[in-house]
Amino acid sequence: MTGSRTSDAVDGARLWARHMELAHFGARDDGGVDRPTLSPLEAEARAELIAWGRRIGLTPYTDGVANLFLRYEGSNPALAPVVIGSHIDSQPTGGRFDGVFGVLAALETVEAMAARGERPLRPVEVVAWTNEEGSRFAPGMTGSDVFTGAKTLDQVLPIRDADGIAIADAVAAILAGDDGVARRPFGFPIAAYVEPHIEQASVLEAAGVPLGVVTGIQGTRRYRVRVKGEAAHAGTALRADRRDALMAATRMIRAMDEAAMEPADTLLTVGMVQVTPNAPSVVPSEVFFSVDLRHPDNAVVDRVDAAIRAIVEAEKGPCAVTLKQIQHSPSLNFSPEVRRTIATAAERLGIPAMDVYSAAGHDARQLHYVCPAGMIFVPCRGGISHNPAEWAEPEHLAMGARVLADVVWDLANRA
Repeated sequence: MTGSRTSDAVDGARLWARHMELAHFGARDDGGVDRPTLSPLEAEARAELIAWGRRIGLTPYTDGVANLFLRYEGSNPALAPVVIGSHIDSQPTGGRFDGVFGVLAALETVEAMAARGERPLRPVEVVAWTNEEGSRFAPGMTGSDVFTGAKTLDQVLPIRDADGIAIADAVAAILAGDDGVARRPFGFPIAAYVEPHIEQASVLEAAGVPLGVVTGIQGTRRYRVRVKGEAAHAGTALRADRRDALMAATRMIRAMDEAAMEPADTLLTVGMVQVTPNAPSVVPSEVFFSVDLRHPDNAVVDRVDAAIRAIVEAEKGPCAVTLKQIQHSPSLNFSPEVRRTIATAAERLGIPAMDVYSAAGHDARQLHYVCPAGMIFVPCRGGISHNPAEWAEPEHLAMGARVLADVVWDLANRA
């Protein structure tokens, strides 16, 4: 097919239809998706992906943390593959595109190759990483962390969800439900990794540009803070005698917020607070809360980190406090070569593109440390994500998939 490209066989209608089909697994009444990682609902979506892959000749594989790979063989199977994809788990109030677009655009890429009878030099593997979101098992990025060696299997398997279920048990249930999916070891060599995703911000939309070449991901630290005081009667315990865990936690949170005011683009979020006994006439005996800190400049993140550690001690009063950092991911810049390949593919297709920076974390962060990696963003209406109102236009998804297809064909044919 002289003069034609892999992207010519990308079917936007098929891509959109598959988004809508996967959205049935965990569908909410408000149009959103609640598909927890390693849940029966995710297992159903996983089985659908495997079935779609097998119909176009892809071979499924998994590993000890239930990452799912669908392999399209290259003409030289011994070469390291190009890996493309994202994740299919969602937040409890998730939408239909976060993560899923990356996996389905990847599937569409290899389907386009198969439809044209193309066989690249290198294998191409579609991946759905386990527990990117971290909403059921914290922190997230479990699958990519273990695959890349950032964490060991022994470190993550004991982690439990709010119901006391361990990752080990949830993974075992998923693997037991797989139909003829072979297991492989972690960390096989990868030639390159590309992850398509909705932007989850409004930069592209505001600029009227349908495609983003992601330059990097901002740094983040995540913490869990536990404040222990003593329960007491709200009507009889004098203020001077109280060990009020909630008041101490409130002082800490206010001081952390003030410490993160400068520079103005520093992001500090306390998204989870658990109060014990959570009774209206009892002085709280314990508070457990989360802290999420992000900024593109590692020096800013480190400065606020030091402030947070000082604040919990300074504001604990008569209570006891423990602070545990559960994740630290420095800011990074993606491979210049992968970024150039994405920009070149968009230019050749006549699709306007611009450089953008990712404020959210993605599995590409972990892959960046073991292979050349990059990301493709498409617009997200209003920047709304992790919300049932999350929306991406069908034509933007198709554009992103077309660029991905040509990028992957290029990367997979490099010796």
